Amino acid sequence: MVAKKRAKLEKIVLGYVTTKNVREARKIGEALIDKRLAACVNIIPNMISVYRWQGKVEKASEVILLIKSTVNKKNKITDEVKRLHSYTLPCVLFFETKGGNLDYSQWLNQECS
Repeated sequence: MVAKKRAKLEKIVLGYVTTKNVREARKIGEALIDKRLAACVNIIPNMISVYRWQGKVEKASEVILLIKSTVNKKNKITDEVKRLHSYTLPCVLFFETKGGNLDYSQWLNQECS
């Protein structure tokens, strides 16, 4: 029996972006999916943020985008978020993942190719 050769998978990253509202989160999320920069984007509303901006402590309601993608898409995702985002300095962070469902990882890689 011949073993099936698996395609090399890119490392998976989880992107974290905050936005001012659900409308902006959807706009960014849909653009990332349309451009195949992400396989899936989760939109989580109603987060409260406390942060220092220009010397003042601020409090704001924000929406989280969790972006599931591959490591080779990080720069393009960052550029796209910055292009579409209303903030002067949008939060765009990436976390590399370890382990998980191999079938899901293969699907994610396929969707980001």
